[in-house]
Amino acid sequence: MRLALFADIHGNREAFDACLDHAHRRGADRFGFMGDLVGYGADPGYIVDKVAEYCERGAFAILGNHDAAVLRENDNMNDYARAAIDWTREELDDLQKTFLERLPHTLEKEYVLFVHSDASAPADWNYITDEGAAEQSMHATPKPVTICGHVHVPQLYRQTGGGVTAGAVPRANEPIVFELESKSLAVLGSVGQPRDENPNAAYALYDDSEMSLTYVRVDYDIERAAQKIHAAGLPRLLAARLFIGR
Repeated sequence: MRLALFADIHGNREAFDACLDHAHRRGADRFGFMGDLVGYGADPGYIVDKVAEYCERGAFAILGNHDAAVLRENDNMNDYARAAIDWTREELDDLQKTFLERLPHTLEKEYVLFVHSDASAPADWNYITDEGAAEQSMHATPKPVTICGHVHVPQLYRQTGGGVTAGAVPRANEPIVFELESKSLAVLGSVGQPRDENPNAAYALYDDSEMSLTYVRVDYDIERAAQKIHAAGLPRLLAARLFIGR
């Protein structure tokens, strides 16, 4: 099985469609959506409906902090994120909100735990940005592999035989093979708002027969996505940062 994984889509239709098309061409036969379907971008309803369609055909989706903020106020968001969420809340209909409300915080499949943020406290939305946070998340599950999003920056953490956790930046299109004997944590990049100074949309392919994960980057029509943000009256910063991946 080749599982395509999409994290932090953030209402960016152009980036999402480009990644979906690319994943189909790469032979993906299952799909997983790792939270933050909405926020920042101008097409939240389209994204929620598309993900719901895929879930009806066997895909899975989990809850992200921006998805949760549509349903319940989140005081930890900055002014730009809050403005986008307030706008998104008015854009989504009741069925779309119900779909978000039913999403779980985590999901397990054989050797992998999928979570938007930190497996030790999924509803607290902690960021995995260093080895200590990665260790805390990995220790929270018996699964040898944890895959998350939330950070918008691709990262890979592995525990060595001596129990030391080391972090590295994964390279695109180079499969990473996981081992059952040691724990690993993979932070996916963002489909809709990358922040690793690469503006290309990010997703990943997981091959369960090889226990391998491949990070993928895809170019898309950034200009179109930015124009929609402007037309919606959302903060202009949310459009500007798409061009620089920050």
